[in-house]
Amino acid sequence: MSSAAAFAVVKRAAQLICTTPQFDALAKEVSTALKLPAAARAKLRAELDGLVASLYALTESEFAHILTTFALVAEGVKAAALEAYRTVAKGELK
Repeated sequence: MSSAAAFAVVKRAAQLICTTPQFDALAKEVSTALKLPAAARAKLRAELDGLVASLYALTESEFAHILTTFALVAEGVKAAALEAYRTVAKGELK
């Protein structure tokens, strides 16, 4: 994993984790804001899913299949993750 890819994952994970003051130090370390709006958190989750699928070198077909196995996950969430994967594959998400 490149350091840029690792930072992309760490940054987004920190943004999702940093929801209370106890995580202020982590938030500062990765330059993130606390308490993101729900829509921003959903976008970050989709981006994380896309980045991780790419890091595991999954094909789009493999990732799409994996997403179908999560019966309790809303279709919109799965579609956003797949779209984020496509964005990563095009080199547009860093």
